[in-house]
Amino acid sequence: MANILALVELTHTGHLAPSARGLLAVAARLGTPVAVTATAEPLGPETVAQLAELGAAHIHAAQFPAANSTLITPLVDALADAVGAHAPAAVLIAASTDGREAAGRLAVRTGGGLLADVVDVRMAEDSIVTEHSVFGGNYTVDAQVSGALPIITLRSGAIDEAGAPAAGELLEVTPAPSSTTNATIESFADVPEESSRPELRGASTVVSGGRGLGSAENFSLVEQLADALGGAVGASRAAVDAGYIAQNAQVGQTGVSVSPQLYIALGISGAIQHRAGMQTAKTIVAINKDEDAPIFEIADLGIVGDVFTLVPQVIELLKART
Repeated sequence: MANILALVELTHTGHLAPSARGLLAVAARLGTPVAVTATAEPLGPETVAQLAELGAAHIHAAQFPAANSTLITPLVDALADAVGAHAPAAVLIAASTDGREAAGRLAVRTGGGLLADVVDVRMAEDSIVTEHSVFGGNYTVDAQVSGALPIITLRSGAIDEAGAPAAGELLEVTPAPSSTTNATIESFADVPEESSRPELRGASTVVSGGRGLGSAENFSLVEQLADALGGAVGASRAAVDAGYIAQNAQVGQTGVSVSPQLYIALGISGAIQHRAGMQTAKTIVAINKDEDAPIFEIADLGIVGDVFTLVPQVIELLKART
C-alpha cells in the first residue's frame, strides 16, 4: 500500500493536537499511515505509543534544534524531508492556522497540488478524491490532483473515526534546515483555561444560539444545554454583534467553520453566512419559533417552538439520564 503522510502538530508542551486522530484515520483509509512530527527533542515513548494507538504504522520524527523557537518552517522542512524519504501518494494536514500555511509552502517546494478545507476523502479507481463544501455550503464538489502530489488540508471535526492501532515504527531524522528567512518565537504565554468545554473548532457536539435568545442573560440557556451534552458553545454573527457572547464563538463564513456530529441551533434564523460555517455537520437540529426560518431548509430535525419552553425541558431530561 502507498504511504500517506499525516502532519501531527504538537503543542509547545509536547501534547498531540486533537486533529491527529482524524488525520491518521483518513491516512489509514488511503494507504499506510506515516505520522510526521517536528520537535526540538526526541519524541518521548508516551507520544510514540499514542501515535501507534491512533494508527501510525511509521513515525517520521524530525528534530530541529530551533523547532520550538521557529514559526512554521520546521513543519515544512519535516514534511519535505518525509516526502523525499517515503514517496507518499498524498500528504494530510489539519486546516489549522499553522497547517494551512505549512500546506501552501509545501506545495510550492514540492510542486504538489493543494486541496484545501476538505470535509471528506475517498479512493476512486486508484485515485484520491476529496470532497469540499463550497459557495457558502450550497454545493458539495469533488476534486483531485492529476500528475502531482496531493496536499490535503482537512477541516477540523469533519472526520469522526479512528484508525486501528499500528506498529508505530519510529524513524528519527535530523533534516538540514532550509535557508529561508524564519519568523522567531521569542516566548510563549499560556492562556489559562476558562472553561472545561471542548474547543469549538473540532468539537463533536456544538450548541449555538442566535439573536432569538434576546439577551446575554438568556444566552446562558445555550451554555446549559451545551454542558448537559458535553459540547462546545457557538453563536451566530447576530448574537455576537448584539454582545451576547465573545467573537471567538462565532460560527459562519466570517467566523469558525465546524463539522460536528451534532449541531443544535437555538433561535438562529439561518442566514447564508452562518450556514456556510456549519451545514456540513452530520446531524442538524434547529429550534425556532419562525416556521419559515431558513435554518429549517438544512435541518435534519426542525422544531417550531419557543426555545425558552423547550430547551429547559430537554436539559431536565438529559440530567435525569445521567
